[in-house]
Amino acid sequence: MRPGTAVRLALAGTRTDTLRVGLTGVSAAMASVAMLSAATVLAIRIPQPYQPSGANLSPQYQSDLLQQPGLRPGVASALILLCIPVLALAVQCSRLGAPARDRRLAAFRLAGATPAQTLAVVTVEAGLATLLGTLAGLAIFLGGRQLLDRRNAAGELWLPTDVLPPAWAIAAICAALPAIASLLAALLLRRVRVTPFGVVRQVRRTAPPRTWPAIVLVIGVAAALGLVPLAIRFQAVPTWVIVMMLIVVPVGMAVGVIAGTGSISYVAGAALRRWGRAPSTLLAGGRLMADPWNGSRVLAALLAAVLIGGISIGFRSQLTAQFDVDREAGELWRNAIGDPMILDAERNAFYTDAMDLVDLAIAVGITIAAAALLVAAAESLVSRRRAYAALVATGVPRGVIGRSIVWQLLAPALPAVLVAATSGWLITRSIGHEVTSGGISGTVCLADTAPACADPANLREVDIAPITRLIPVPLEGLLFLTAGATLAVLTMIALSMLFLRSSTSVEELRTT
Repeated sequence: MRPGTAVRLALAGTRTDTLRVGLTGVSAAMASVAMLSAATVLAIRIPQPYQPSGANLSPQYQSDLLQQPGLRPGVASALILLCIPVLALAVQCSRLGAPARDRRLAAFRLAGATPAQTLAVVTVEAGLATLLGTLAGLAIFLGGRQLLDRRNAAGELWLPTDVLPPAWAIAAICAALPAIASLLAALLLRRVRVTPFGVVRQVRRTAPPRTWPAIVLVIGVAAALGLVPLAIRFQAVPTWVIVMMLIVVPVGMAVGVIAGTGSISYVAGAALRRWGRAPSTLLAGGRLMADPWNGSRVLAALLAAVLIGGISIGFRSQLTAQFDVDREAGELWRNAIGDPMILDAERNAFYTDAMDLVDLAIAVGITIAAAALLVAAAESLVSRRRAYAALVATGVPRGVIGRSIVWQLLAPALPAVLVAATSGWLITRSIGHEVTSGGISGTVCLADTAPACADPANLREVDIAPITRLIPVPLEGLLFLTAGATLAVLTMIALSMLFLRSSTSVEELRTT
């Protein structure tokens, strides 16, 4: 098959295919903007020669996150992490109109195309849509640099609009995203066989989800609550073992939360089938038990964002508790020597402002992940419109179908969001559950010069006992996070219901 033919076949199709290509391109544009922004932050030059004393700062920027070279990798990492829900949205958009695309691929096989050629059509479609979106994102990035090139009254830049990533980095990003999209499209079709009579899966999962994700999560929670804090406090194990535990435990908990969504969906479906009395709950329970992995695919990006949000909330509670203990120790210092301890208020404000930016990024990630849920719900309605139309034709009210879809999406989402938020907080809890300050004992000189400190009149005995406080459980923050994620899910479900009436029309019975 010639490349031009593959491109024409990839772009052929109905309005649903055009919408799929367009949404995939929009997702790629957002991902490319985030990647290019991260490359821009890393491209900020450090004044030479490097001086650890602070002269290596970049004073042309207003934010400390951009001024200090040690903090820029964190900013770039946060921007790259934003690409995870965006790529999940792109994968979900690529499933839009899948039944119609499957029929079109079967028609290609019926016309004489080989399985490799049908696979080439799918990969070219994904790669071309991502390439167009990446180029659009590059144009948005370059145009945004001109529009956002603003300075404050002190002449400091709000954003690093004075630098550009290297040309090779821009080319690598623009080439990597389409390549990744094509590779993912090929991997998703590895268990799919395209025949002249339709598209079938070579492997069908009929058994309930396995319990290993729940076991991994329980082990991670137990380690976070007991094993890791005890090892850190009593130094019962070597340091490298503690470091490995601090890496393995969070990763294991994250894997358990995301991979365990299929089990949560299956248990939720069984509960709806067991205790549900309304037709809508029985329908939703049956569908969840029949395909529990559908919910895990849809909710994976949302749960990852909520998990990171729980980590952020736990870390903020630790910072707040540490600042309160430092303030209390400062009061004791003032009472002991008659001088107020100089508290680093700018440092505290810097950390809280940085956490505000992290929270903003998490909110954006949850919004993007919820948009993927909207696409999934709309795609589910459209792909099953013939079955829903048949139910309506036999007398099932549309309201029952709508409520069953709401139950099907919401029943696994609520417990999964709660587990993800709690697990994220427990990850920070494993690092430490208490904060300490003070602990100053000995002779303190009240003078500023060494000769004056030789005078006993300028010396004072100080004994400030260490102050230890337990880190409070951030219930308010966790409730706000779970409520926000749940509200985002409910909003996307409500928007998807706009497709219900058109998808349950009796005319849809003629759909082939």
